[in-house]
Amino acid sequence: MPTNAPTGREAQPSCPIETIVCAYLETAQGDAGLALRCAVTDALSDLMEGERRARERSRLISRGFVRGRLDDGDPV
Repeated sequence: MPTNAPTGREAQPSCPIETIVCAYLETAQGDAGLALRCAVTDALSDLMEGERRARERSRLISRGFVRGRLDDGDPV
């Protein structure tokens, strides 16, 4: 359902949120529902990537901690 919301070129965004909203609406050619779905999809994708990176860092930290110990469990 198209809206009468201004596109990115017509709007004068006052904050980063408005800039993002205008960009999604422009990409979705004014279709607010499609713009919302795209924004949610992008947000979930970014969240999953952040969680993947956190798990990777945790794994690397754990592996480094184990490698820093002798076989008897004493630190090197």
